[in-house]
Amino acid sequence: MTAPSYWLSARHYLSSQDRVMAALVERYPEALSRHSDSFATLVRAIIGQQISTKAASAVCRRLETALGRITPQVILAFPTAQLQWVGLSRAKAYCLHHLAAYYLEHGINEDYWQAKPYPEVRKELLSIKGIGEWTADMFAIFYLNEPDIFSPGDLGLQKAVSELYLDKAQIDKKYLTEFCKRWRPYRTVAAWYLWRHLDPVPICY
Repeated sequence: MTAPSYWLSARHYLSSQDRVMAALVERYPEALSRHSDSFATLVRAIIGQQISTKAASAVCRRLETALGRITPQVILAFPTAQLQWVGLSRAKAYCLHHLAAYYLEHGINEDYWQAKPYPEVRKELLSIKGIGEWTADMFAIFYLNEPDIFSPGDLGLQKAVSELYLDKAQIDKKYLTEFCKRWRPYRTVAAWYLWRHLDPVPICY
């Protein structure tokens, strides 16, 4: 896993435009890493829906321990009841089965997503049961490494912006949709640093 090609340029740009970002860039020398497994990235993102990063990490660890390897074939061979046993909700267990079946039916490999323009990828992802805007955003950030992705509905991002910029005032998705425009064209990088502010280890899907 290596940092995106735009990472250093984004660090310099954000530091020059935003004092808060400059402090975060100075404090955290790590970088976003690209995952080479699209299916595992989507599985982790589905698990992470509407739960804390800590809870999602714990479920992912239990799933990896139980399955050994996260592939469409292995997921489909694992009954939904056993997926629930490792900490998944019933709905998420069914979503993982649906995703695995979609991968196999469409013969999806790593070239499948890389060969498509991002708007087409996003449209297809959103057509898959269990994948909404947030999950598509996580896929774009952590697998595709798109440089300008931001998920304003993410509670962690809302919390970080509230703490760092707004004296802990409560904000919502609508507010953050406008606020995040200041970091274009590197909103992916800004999001990563905001998450880094909240978590003791770099966030990863």
